[in-house]
Formats: sequence, structure tokens, C-alpha cells
Amino acid sequence: MFDRMRRDIKAVFERDPAAKTWFEVLLCYPCVRVMMYYRLAHRLYLKGHTTLARWISQRGRHVTGIEIHPGATIGEGFFIDHGDGVVIGETTIIGDNVTLYQGVTLGGTGKHVGKRHPTIGNNVTVGAGAKVLGPFKVGDNSKIGAGAIVLKEVPPNCTVVGNPGRIVKKETVRQEVDLDHIHLPDPVKTHIETLEAQVKALSEQVSQMKQEKMED
Repeated sequence: MFDRMRRDIKAVFERDPAAKTWFEVLLCYPCVRVMMYYRLAHRLYLKGHTTLARWISQRGRHVTGIEIHPGATIGEGFFIDHGDGVVIGETTIIGDNVTLYQGVTLGGTGKHVGKRHPTIGNNVTVGAGAKVLGPFKVGDNSKIGAGAIVLKEVPPNCTVVGNPGRIVKKETVRQEVDLDHIHLPDPVKTHIETLEAQVKALSEQVSQMKQEKMED
């Protein structure tokens, strides 16, 4: 338990430059505190004490604002930045070195039974307010942009933005966690800028034709 707590604190220092001391992280970071509740609840859940496990997980939600179902499976190096409003469903599987921001939901659609929630690969970053809904996988090293709604599988090394979520970039394999979930490609903006440039060029051509006609 203490070894896992030390790894949780280490993950905070690796990904949040605001963290100054171990004591500060232990007292002030809800992700570290909620993982204490989660690990105890998860152990009880696996032993069949589901009601007690749920009660402990709900206490963790009350204290931290983060709701993690005790049935979820979470790997090493897990980090939730800020944390308020994060929801992680019962059959969610989370790999190693995953980062979530506030308002993220790893949930279901209500249309599935059994495995209802997503599987998140290693080194994945999920931006603030993003919703990943359904029993599919988000591949290793991928990034989900802030506010994205993801309803289908994401291959490894991809960047997903928008509602509904769409892949806008596929990268080579990254060896470290990329925390930038804001400065991502925006295909809609790019398309609009292209159309604006075309309209401007056409307007200039029309003006030139009018000028030439007046001179004739």
C-alpha cells in the first residue's frame, strides 16, 4: 500500500510543476487521496464485499469529487490533475502512466452489458471535460482533446478532438507522457481558413474584372 502511495506521489511530481513537497501532495492533491480509497475498495470488491466496497468508494467521491467504481482496474503511474467531476465506470481498464484532467468521464452508453466501459492504454492523456463512452479501446500513447466525445475505438499514437471525436493526427510512438491536450490540430478551423482564403481570392478576381471592364 505504501509503495503504491509513493508511486502515486511520484507521478504527481513528474506531471505537475506546481507540486513542491511530498507533504503538500499528500494533503492537497485529490488524486492521491482518492487512490487510497480506491485501492481499499478494489480489494474488498474482488473479495466479494461489493456493498462495503461501494460505500468506501462513495466516501472517496464525497471527499475528493472523484468517483471511481471499485470494480475498475487501474495501472501504475495514474494521475488525475485537479480531479473534480471525474467519473470512472465499473468495467473500465486503465493502463500505466495515464493522465486524466477534470471533468473526464470513462463511462458507458447504456446499450451494453458485461464490459460496458472503455479500456485505456498506456501513456494516454485525456483532456478536461472529455467523455469516452463504450466498451472499446483507446490505444497506447494517444491523446483525447479537451471536450471531445469519443464513441469508438482509437488506434495507438493518435490525437482525437471534437464531438463526435475524430482522429486528426497519427504520430510515431512516443516514449513519454504528453500532457498537452489544448494545442491540438483543429480540422474545422483549417477548413474554414482555406474557404476564407478562396473567397478572398475570388473577390479580388471579381474586383479586378470590374476594374478592367470600367477601363474599357
